[in-house]
Amino acid sequence: MDGRLARGEQTRRSILRRAADIASVEGLDGLTIGRLATDLALSKSSVFAHFGSKEDLQLAAIAHAEDVFRDLVIRPALKAPDGLPRLTAMCEHWLDYSRSRAFPGGCFFAGVIAEFDAREGRVHDAVRHGREKWIDLLTGLAHRAVTLGHLPPDTDPAQIAFELDALARAGNMEAVLTGSDAAYDRAIRGIRARLGVDPE
Repeated sequence: MDGRLARGEQTRRSILRRAADIASVEGLDGLTIGRLATDLALSKSSVFAHFGSKEDLQLAAIAHAEDVFRDLVIRPALKAPDGLPRLTAMCEHWLDYSRSRAFPGGCFFAGVIAEFDAREGRVHDAVRHGREKWIDLLTGLAHRAVTLGHLPPDTDPAQIAFELDALARAGNMEAVLTGSDAAYDRAIRGIRARLGVDPE
């Protein structure tokens, strides 16, 4: 990659990082090419060259946030032992990602789901697709825990996934709203209790 291409890629990453940070606090509708240009001391034409429309910018911000989530939550959790330990680790890494403020608004997706859940269009579809992948992942991990005998044989993996996700999202929402980490601790205790895992 020559110097110009490398600088262009670095600029794109900087734009996406700032866009995702803004969206985590103000929503995807808070993103504008002019706002990003001002925040990053770039020309509007420079930002526009990377993202030709607001919708393209929103979609790129979602994809960037998914990459961050994959790096901070999914990949580390998949290193845990198969079955219940991996399912538990996935939930705990999710809460750690929110607690560490990888995005200033907590979990990026918690906000944009609320923003776009009742809308139509490409952004809604991207948000829904990402959500479905996450729930499918939790469901698959729960199913694996049942198969290995870590959870009772009559366990409904989809129900477990729904409940674990609900506990984690509640912890994120309460912690972001109050500024207290106590909600994360409560969420972890609730998740471990639901899974029958001894509290640490």
